[in-house]
Amino acid sequence: MTVERWIRVIAGLFVFLSVALGAPASPLFVSEWFLAFTAFVGLNLFQFGFTNFCPLAIILKKLGVPESAAPCKAC
Repeated sequence: MTVERWIRVIAGLFVFLSVALGAPASPLFVSEWFLAFTAFVGLNLFQFGFTNFCPLAIILKKLGVPESAAPCKAC
């Protein structure tokens, strides 16, 4: 998987978890303040769309995640 795909997966996971922990109707409810984390992730994704700057992308690149998919050798 590429950096951009990992960003989508991790952001989706964070949103899912923070809504599960912040929604009063959820069986995992802890505090409504977890919804602030959902807003933070959304804001970060929004600014990433305009500026192409994402701290998670920097971390993933340092961990060795490829930036783009390798070309198909059979094609």
